[in-house]
Amino acid sequence: MIYIIMGVSGSGKSSLGAILSKELGWPLHEGDSFHSEENVAKMARGEALTDQDRFPWLLRLHDVIEKERRSGSDALVACSALKFLYRLILLHGAKALSTSTSSPPLPHSLPDIFFLYLHGDHEIIRQRMVNRRGHFMKPDLLDSQFNVLEAPGDGQENVVQLDVSMSLTDMTAQVVKHFNSLKPLRLNIH
Repeated sequence: MIYIIMGVSGSGKSSLGAILSKELGWPLHEGDSFHSEENVAKMARGEALTDQDRFPWLLRLHDVIEKERRSGSDALVACSALKFLYRLILLHGAKALSTSTSSPPLPHSLPDIFFLYLHGDHEIIRQRMVNRRGHFMKPDLLDSQFNVLEAPGDGQENVVQLDVSMSLTDMTAQVVKHFNSLKPLRLNIH
């Protein structure tokens, strides 16, 4: 099972990931550590990343996800995954970038991958960004993240919605409950 913890910067992906990693005993792959030096420098200057900046980063994360899946391991990945296309890249890699209109569409979900979507009020998230120290992502970029965001929820993506106004303890309990509800299905996946 792979849980991809997604949402805008400042929504709590890393904090939730650290707690879930401890609670479930799964490794956490922090998406920020897979950014190129150029991307980090760009964000530190207050410049929003473009799709072209993000695609290599997303493909690196796809490789991490595939490695975990091939080994039969459970894992957590923290990644903003703001656009539907980005989530397809995480699921399918370069195929998501090279499909033509004549090829069959890629599945919007895989049975062993779920997105944990951390969503919430812009002002709550902005205040969290203002209060955190030492992160390269500047609060000024939050608007660009919300502008790019294509929230999951069309029913075709495997998603667990988590409101950031909830405590980390309550969010963790909700994820553990979701995971436990899937245990019977997991026997059929592996």
